[in-house]
Amino acid sequence: MTNASVREFKMPDVGEGLTEAEILKWYVQPGDTVTDGQVVCEVETAKAAVELPIPYDGVVRSLHFPEGTTVDVGTSIIAVEVAGGAAPAQQEAPAVPAPAAEPEQPAEQPPARQPVLVGYGVATSSTRRRPRKQAPDTAAGQAASAVQSELNGHGAAPAAPVTPPAPAVPAAPAQRPLAKPPVRKLAKDLGVDLATVTPTGPDGVITREDIHAAVAAAQAPQQAAPADRPAAPAVSAPDRPAAPVSYDSARETRVPVKGVRKATAAAMVGSAFTAPHVTEFVTVDVTRTMKLVEELKQDKEFAGLRVNPLLLIAKALLVAIRRNPDINASWDEAAQEIVVKHYVNLGIAAATPRGLIVPNIKDAHAKTLPELAASLGELVSTAREGKTSPSAMQGGTVTITNVGVFGVDTGTPLLNPGESAILAVGAIKLQPWVHKGKVKPRQVTTLALSFDHRLVDGELGSKVLADVAAVLEQPKRLITWA
Repeated sequence: MTNASVREFKMPDVGEGLTEAEILKWYVQPGDTVTDGQVVCEVETAKAAVELPIPYDGVVRSLHFPEGTTVDVGTSIIAVEVAGGAAPAQQEAPAVPAPAAEPEQPAEQPPARQPVLVGYGVATSSTRRRPRKQAPDTAAGQAASAVQSELNGHGAAPAAPVTPPAPAVPAAPAQRPLAKPPVRKLAKDLGVDLATVTPTGPDGVITREDIHAAVAAAQAPQQAAPADRPAAPAVSAPDRPAAPVSYDSARETRVPVKGVRKATAAAMVGSAFTAPHVTEFVTVDVTRTMKLVEELKQDKEFAGLRVNPLLLIAKALLVAIRRNPDINASWDEAAQEIVVKHYVNLGIAAATPRGLIVPNIKDAHAKTLPELAASLGELVSTAREGKTSPSAMQGGTVTITNVGVFGVDTGTPLLNPGESAILAVGAIKLQPWVHKGKVKPRQVTTLALSFDHRLVDGELGSKVLADVAAVLEQPKRLITWA
């Protein structure tokens, strides 16, 4: 390659204090040609697995670390040979550059900035996105690239070059919606046509919030979308094969603690020794709730949606929060203030192969029961596929953990950091119960509510738990209390 130079792509920072990430998978090898915006690897931070796109065109010279290696933020992970020489400052901090043909950009760009993980931190004015995978230099490969580009919402894809193109690339068609690669991927995963989304970002760029707003606006006609999803409990056991222990082999096995598990461990230790926990319990007859679940499954308004007891338990908790809003708060240690939230981002604890994560349903308080069912189904499916984004796990206010799916009666859950309450749901079992003066077999479960005693006293915590139990015992209260 004539007049070429080597660019070092560094492990980026998510912009939220993370210091390292593990390389899960390389999608390229030395000698491969890469293009601006192409995903070259998948890494796992302390919050989630994230795909990293390369910010320039070139040929991979070397991969500095093998898969499974934990790398500090700011360390170079891949070297790419690019055409035409590059400024040293760009090599030191490979922030995603703006296209040369972008008319609205000033003649002089500010100093290079530290790169960040996809979808966070410094915004980029780039309006160009190329296919993730470079198509082979054949007609069939070019056709496949064009199909993939249409799926991603980019319009017609250019034919894959045999050698890296020159740095100056023509600007993308004006009619193409402007969005970053992770936002395009989010739109694709949620089935949103970017051309139908109203942008609110700078310079008409579509943001993640715009995608979620489009999904919410189109929720009613899309109720049948999840029809192909298999019914399953909202929180499942980790998707890992059983590992029988051979007592003839080594007496101990050491498992490195990193990624999501490391972050979870640190967060739980911090929660346990920062917030004074109090846990209260109540055992409740949920027979009528179980009957309502069966009725909703036959309701055409819920066709294709996942309807299970967790859906009604979540709705019952939202009703209890509406009646007792002070439970939905957080403690600001620096300001010595209690911050009462006037919205509910409802966290759902989910066990995944990478560990326990708690994504949340944004503005769950404003959703109808069918909308809540759709959001819950999407949250669970995304978590099981390992595609939960870091933003989906931020900003939670109250959490539900469903330990009942493991056959456990109840537990004393630890608070998710920054939240004031967490509800544990035990197994629902047929038990003898006094009903209308007679002992009868009834569906019974035990609920446990843990709360931060700095801002939630015993009276408030008891009222919330009692309200949840009352709704589950008499689901008609959903109509009168909601």
